[in-house]
Amino acid sequence: MPQEQVATQLAAVGYIPDRDLAMALWLMESLKRPLLLEGEAGVGKTEVARALAHAHDTRLIRLQCYEGLDQSAALYEWNYQRQLLAIKAREGSDASAVEEHIFSETYLLERPLLAAIRQDKPAVLLIDEVDRADEEFEAFLLELLSDFQVSIPELGTITATTIPRVILTSNGTRELSDALRRRCLYHYVDYPDVDREARIILSRLPGIDTDLALQIANMVSLIRKEDLRKSPGVAETLDWAATLAGLEIRHLRDDPETVHETLMCLIKTAEDTARMTREVSDRLLGKVA
Repeated sequence: MPQEQVATQLAAVGYIPDRDLAMALWLMESLKRPLLLEGEAGVGKTEVARALAHAHDTRLIRLQCYEGLDQSAALYEWNYQRQLLAIKAREGSDASAVEEHIFSETYLLERPLLAAIRQDKPAVLLIDEVDRADEEFEAFLLELLSDFQVSIPELGTITATTIPRVILTSNGTRELSDALRRRCLYHYVDYPDVDREARIILSRLPGIDTDLALQIANMVSLIRKEDLRKSPGVAETLDWAATLAGLEIRHLRDDPETVHETLMCLIKTAEDTARMTREVSDRLLGKVA
């Protein structure tokens, strides 16, 4: 099955996708459509793009979105200093010729979106946390996402040299437009189940004991079910696993004090720290096989 091939490719570079995500990535490749990944922060959406670039041995080009992001930071801008120097050097020349010269490729500074469509080898374009950008910027993306081309007034329409693999991520902080969703395939990324998270730990920390990896994944899964302000993400799980392995812990129940003291790898707010008391961690440890 094609999704199994994708899963194998990603597993080879340390990313363990579930079956649905592997299918979404295969469809993205087959249909050459952008893929919108939604899910809680920390579930591994950004890592999908990194792993995909690694698996294809190609460049990862990342556009980090934020409120106020505009075209000059995302698409291109002109090198104004060099343009001014060129104007001074050509003083007395025909004005239209000078204007044509300074608005040429020589003075064009590529930003992530333009760079992504002008690669000789298809890149992976990560438009990260698109929900943080303004709605106006989201509308600006539509031409790129549907036609893989952009418009620069001084140069005209620039069509993609190669079609990048485009992954957009959203943490759901605001609702995205229907227009953007129509241009993308969609997949919701959830926290991995215990088995998959254990395999992620083993993939990233190959020296760790298999049984310990399963215990860690089980414990993290239980912690995520607690009433916390911020549930631990996969990166936090890996930090905790590396810490416990480094302390030569073989079984979580054998050293509940160390387990509790190192939960700071997983817990990220004062409120959650207060909730995750020793009694709570002991209770959860009692459920870990």
